Amino acid sequence: MSAPSTSSPSSATTPVDHAIPPRSCPVDHSAAQSCPVDHTSQESQSTWSRFFSSSSSAHAAVTLSREREISSIPKGENEKWVYPSETQFFAAMARKNHNPQAADMKTIVPIHNAVNERAWSEILKWEEGKGGDACGGVKLVNFKGRPGDKSPKARLNMLLGYAAPFDRHDWVIERCGTRVRYVIDFYTGRNDDPSQENLSVYLDTRPALDNWEGVKMRLERLWK
Repeated sequence: MSAPSTSSPSSATTPVDHAIPPRSCPVDHSAAQSCPVDHTSQESQSTWSRFFSSSSSAHAAVTLSREREISSIPKGENEKWVYPSETQFFAAMARKNHNPQAADMKTIVPIHNAVNERAWSEILKWEEGKGGDACGGVKLVNFKGRPGDKSPKARLNMLLGYAAPFDRHDWVIERCGTRVRYVIDFYTGRNDDPSQENLSVYLDTRPALDNWEGVKMRLERLWK
């Protein structure tokens, strides 16, 4: 994919290919539950029904935007990841037989982008004070959606009676030559105000325990 321009959200000229996750936006759209919403569960369908009115249908005359939002997530030297437009998101879901509704894209795409921004902000909290500023800050190198793979922590929580996450991502960042893999479990959050029809997503973000750097970071957080 050609390097995205950072001048405006609509300046990138090459469409995102969601069939190749490492070169698309920071969500793997190749899996049924890769978007930060589980569209297959009964609970999720109930949640989404509060957002979308009965007028949202496949036959609704909706014009999908082609504008793309530039994320805050660094990709390389003077580059940032670019989120898909409404048109691209709809096409990606249709290509995977998810039966998308055009009218829903104006809600789904902002949620998709906001959840990814929150995931990056959680990673930056872990990276604070680790020296990444010395080389221009940490960057997202690659990512992988793993909705069918439960992390060890998620499996332990499930044994203790807690709900399973509806998705999992692994994001690999680079900090001045050091690479750290982060595991992100996505959970349906609790809305403390029943009168508000807001979708709540809880992210459990932490370094993977597959190298000494990740172990050290987890121990430091535990000590604090």
